[in-house]
This record gives sequence, C-alpha cells and structure tokens, in this order.
Amino acid sequence: MASGLENEFATLHEIVKAAKIRLNPNIWDYLIGATETETTMRRNRMALDSIAFKPRVLRDVSKIDPSSELLGKKLRIPVMLAPVGSLESFEAGGGITVAKGAGLGSVGMLISSVTTLKLEDIVKGGDGPKIYQLYVRGDDKWVAERVKQAMGAGYDAFCITVDTAVYSRRERDIAKRFVKSWRTAAVGQDHQAAFAWDNFKRVKDQFPDVKFVLKGIGCGEDAEIAVKEGVWGVYCSNHGGRQLDHGRGSAAVLPEIVDVVKGKAKVMVDGSFSRGTDIVKAICMGADWVGIGRLYCYGLAAAGAAGIERVIELLEEEMKEVMGLLGVTSLKQLDKSYIAQAMPTNMPHVHSAFPLLNLEDPGY
Repeated sequence: MASGLENEFATLHEIVKAAKIRLNPNIWDYLIGATETETTMRRNRMALDSIAFKPRVLRDVSKIDPSSELLGKKLRIPVMLAPVGSLESFEAGGGITVAKGAGLGSVGMLISSVTTLKLEDIVKGGDGPKIYQLYVRGDDKWVAERVKQAMGAGYDAFCITVDTAVYSRRERDIAKRFVKSWRTAAVGQDHQAAFAWDNFKRVKDQFPDVKFVLKGIGCGEDAEIAVKEGVWGVYCSNHGGRQLDHGRGSAAVLPEIVDVVKGKAKVMVDGSFSRGTDIVKAICMGADWVGIGRLYCYGLAAAGAAGIERVIELLEEEMKEVMGLLGVTSLKQLDKSYIAQAMPTNMPHVHSAFPLLNLEDPGY
C-alpha cells in the first residue's frame, strides 16, 4: 500500500518545508527546539555524522529486505514513532492519527501519556505494535494503576521515561513567552523527581509478565543497572536534546550501552535520526530499533497519517539504497565491520541532514 504522496513529497526535506508552512510559529519552535544552547541536539547530529560507512562490493544485492520485527509483529523498517507530547498541536487527530500512520507505515509506536486523548481510543487507531510511555505524576500505586490501565487497553509493552527528573529550560519557548497548555495542566512533577531505582523495582515486581522499557538511559552504568533490574528494553535517548544541555550525542552513547547489555535486553535509540543512513548506522552499532520523533511530526503536520506513511516510505527507499551499496541484503548482516569513525563535513543543526532546505531562513 502506498501513501499516494509520491509526487507531492519526493524527498524528506519537502515534508519538513510543508510542516513549517502549516504550523503555528510557536508550535514549530516547540517542535524543533532543544534546551538552552541546544548543544546536545547538535551533538546528536555530530555523532551520527562522525560515522562513515565501509562498503563491500561484488555481492548479490538484487533483493534487499530492510524489514524487522517488534513484539511479534513485522515492521517495514526497524523504526518506532517515539513518544511526543501534545500531538494534537500538530494535527487535530493527535495520537489516533499517529496510530493510523504507524499502521499504514507498518512501524511501531510509543504513545506519550502527555496527550488529551484516551489511551484506549489511541490503541484502536492502527494495527502496529504499541508501547505506552509514562511520565511519573504520582506515587508507586499511581504508576501501578497506569500499568494496569495500559496493558488492559491492549498495549504491548510499558515504557517509563527517566530523563525528566527536572524540567528543562527550552529557551525558544521562554523567549517568546509561549506557555504550552499541556504543561500548565501538568501536575505531579515532584513524583517524577523522586522516582528512583527502588520505585521502579517495586512497580516492576508487581507485573512479572509486563515488558518494561526505560527511556532516557544515557550511559553504560545506568544500562547495566537496568539490565540487573530485568528490563525488557533499554532505550538510549537524551530526549532529542530537550532535557540535559551539553550531553553526548545518542550515537556516541549507543556503543557503550550495547556493550553492557550484551543481548540481555532489547536496545532502542533515538536522537536526531533523520535519514535511512542514520538508521542503518544504528543497526550496525547493535541497536534493535530506532526511534524518530521530530521527523514523523513533520509528516503528521504536513499530511496527517498519510504524511507519516510517506516519511516511512522515503526512509525505506534510503535504507534499501545504502544497504545495497554496503553489500548487504538484510539487517542481520549489518555489524560494526561496516562502519568507521570519520570527520564530519556538515555543521550540526536540527536540519543539517537536509541540506536542500533554505538554510538562509533562520526559521529552519
């Protein structure tokens, strides 16, 4: 099944442009912005751009399959739509539209607890694998109730975000005096600040059959603790550079997490992954799946569920291209032998993966 947008959006950067045109300027800045100096966000791109490919030639690559699998369901490519709050500000259908887009694109999704829509309604939106993502806004009993509710509604796994103990200063919003409605409605941030390993263990122990993911792991040391606590998934993320400023790029952190996990848990990663080449690099380094956030929101804003599907189509095209030129036909063949460290050539930026955008326009 095709999105029907092949002529309108022949490249990813055209989708980015359409999203900017259609979004309120405050919402656009919220979407592309990061914390304070935005250093972590730029390092996300710098880390990816510091990886070069080592291609192999004279191999039969006439049939290339970039598909993967998540929670027993086939994925078109090894991608999950990362949890994003306030999806309704990009498109009226919000999480329901995103679920439809994930289903059309045959990828997984994590739905954020920061949404005005009922989680039961969202899970009905599409057929792809779904993980519920929680910001802690209550005590252990409250968290346990959220686990029961999500799993009862039909979600496949449960994710707790762990890198938001302190809410960051996102100065694009602050400078415009833009107060997000979904933030003013939020209560219970103190519970997130107090949530610790002991709290997680108490909640997890109540649900031995639930697949738990911890999102926001930023070093090997915490990945090691997570594995000891029996998590199903370790999610390497720095919140797209929107939490801790001056952190490391996710692609720089990923190898140490993979080394520590040693296959005892699934590994997920996000952080400015914008191209098929980026996804292939993550798989080479040992990730199971790659999360995309801003990228699918551009598709959502540009053309709703079909826009998300078109993003996935283009990523699939790019993945097939790079896999063929690397000399592989499936993700299972990819490993560290296909990559090497190299000097970046582009100045990192939220849109530096899209050099055909009008970069003279500071809005990009």
